[in-house]
Amino acid sequence: MNFSVISRVLGIFLMLFSLTMLPPIMVSWYYQDGAIVAFTTALLATFGLGFMCWAPVYNVHNDLRTRDGFVITVLFWLVLALSGSFPFMLAQSPGLSFTDAFFESLSGWTTTGATIMTGLDDLPQSILWYRQQLQWLGGMGLIVLAVAILPMLGIGGMQLFRAEIPGPLKDSKLTPRITETAKALWYIYMILTILCALGYWAAGMTLFDAVGHSFATVAIGGFSTHDASLGYFDSPVIEMIAVFFMLISSINFALHFFAWRYHSISHYLRDSEVKFFFFVIFGGIFLTIPALWLTETYDLSDSIRYGIFEVVSVATTTGFGTADFSSWPIFLPVLLFMMAFVGGCAGSTGGGMKAIRILLIFRQGYREIKRLIHPNAVIPVKVGRQAVNERVLEAVWGFFALYIMTYMVMMLLLLATGIDHVTAFSAVGACLNNLGPGLGAVATHYGDIGDAAKWILSFTMLLGRLEIFTLLVLISPAFWRA
Repeated sequence: MNFSVISRVLGIFLMLFSLTMLPPIMVSWYYQDGAIVAFTTALLATFGLGFMCWAPVYNVHNDLRTRDGFVITVLFWLVLALSGSFPFMLAQSPGLSFTDAFFESLSGWTTTGATIMTGLDDLPQSILWYRQQLQWLGGMGLIVLAVAILPMLGIGGMQLFRAEIPGPLKDSKLTPRITETAKALWYIYMILTILCALGYWAAGMTLFDAVGHSFATVAIGGFSTHDASLGYFDSPVIEMIAVFFMLISSINFALHFFAWRYHSISHYLRDSEVKFFFFVIFGGIFLTIPALWLTETYDLSDSIRYGIFEVVSVATTTGFGTADFSSWPIFLPVLLFMMAFVGGCAGSTGGGMKAIRILLIFRQGYREIKRLIHPNAVIPVKVGRQAVNERVLEAVWGFFALYIMTYMVMMLLLLATGIDHVTAFSAVGACLNNLGPGLGAVATHYGDIGDAAKWILSFTMLLGRLEIFTLLVLISPAFWRA
């Protein structure tokens, strides 16, 4: 383990992150909301912490190894959440405790959207901007951005990219150079954000709300600048814009790259994961709308409006709200909640287990049924026309098994804190899938649960964001013996 390189990279990352305090400082100055001192202090503290990590080893130029990448990724997200919590504690409003501030910061960085804060409409504008900015930076992952500049600092970035990028297909690259891959991802990410903000602005949002909500939409985060979330605007046009960009952001960004480079959309129609993803979405919509209408929860037009929005918001793990889906009748709350387990596509900003994994699990299960009928047949599992490597299938099943076991352990720990079964079941699922809103006591916010439960859920959010393996590998004795 090369601790000098780890310390150097971590220091560089923290010094870079400190500069992200500048936009909230400018917002605070513009609105005169009294939070300038808090953000300035946070900037200096974060930069100083990074400088102390970097200065003693600034002249170390060794390459990163795979193990170093795992350590840096986990440490970076932990330190990032810690330093990101400074403004929430230092600002007079909201003036959160350390536990609450860390939870809110990590929820933003992991794009979970589980908030403990209420009274958003009365908070300083700079704090509201900062929450949205956290999600935007965390959406694609600051590490993916950082690998675009690490080569200029004499540090290889492929190990970080493999540890950070979501989904099972971590070794695929859009371009021959990892730096160009990271840049391509961020160009697409920024273009989608700008287009989303312009759409919101044209639909009637203020510029501040439009930019803030575009951050959370493209990041699949779900934070809002209002307690009522997107329901505050009561606009079907705004809701449909959100639906469009939530869906776009839940699709593998590699497909967006190919569409941009080759000026074609035909590959979307051929992609098996995209087809499965939309099958899940439309299946949920076709179940939800009739159920809302037939139970007289809403009239037909509102059933269509709220049904489409909530299904897309929850299934993509965004977590925006225009209606309280947790109070919907019959099976609907659980249906929507279960759809979040599928989540977005691999290589997207969406959470969940990823559609490609669920698709492969279904297809392998179907193969096992066929093997019972034809025990001597050679039956490959295919995605499109290509057979999937058995090693990938093993990794998918390993992930699924570990995911279920992690869910069970986290839920038992949460129940041990005294939380009821429905709340514990949904809170763990919402945090592990990076969804945000749950059922029961966490349907609207997490402010009423205890500190012990918040720390358990913070760990769960990190597990979900790093897709379990990246974090749990560090506690494996074999990792440290290698």
